[in-house]
Amino acid sequence: MARRRPAEKRRIKADPNYGDVDLARFINRIMRHGKRTTAQRIVYKALRQIEEQARQTGMDVFRQALRNAAPAVEVRSRRVGGATYQVPREIRIERQLTLSIRWLVIAAQARAGRPMAERLAQELIEASRGQGAAVKRKEDLHRMADANRAFAHYRW
Repeated sequence: MARRRPAEKRRIKADPNYGDVDLARFINRIMRHGKRTTAQRIVYKALRQIEEQARQTGMDVFRQALRNAAPAVEVRSRRVGGATYQVPREIRIERQLTLSIRWLVIAAQARAGRPMAERLAQELIEASRGQGAAVKRKEDLHRMADANRAFAHYRW
């Protein structure tokens, strides 16, 4: 079933402390069961911990982490004849940001044994240095796209 018209993009309000829309999206991604205040507390505490550990502003580390975890290409399955090919495609900026936010949050949640703010701070610091699970996931995706470059002509 097709849509009648393209879905309207929602405008997200900038977060109250830093006035940053990307940080507001990040907080929304951390949020569970509509508890925005709890999500904000976790993220702001993580940013404070980053400032103590990394000797940089929390927002600089956050932005660098987002940049380092954002993939430039992805592979999409494409059925041609009876075969399914993994076709590499470039990614729009909005999707790059969405994927990097998602991967950073998932990687932080996967770390066990410490409060979420600490796990998040550690993952953001590592991602800003080009390490960590989120950056590894990006590199794996790039490697997969590179391996399937021969099928790039199946792009649609």
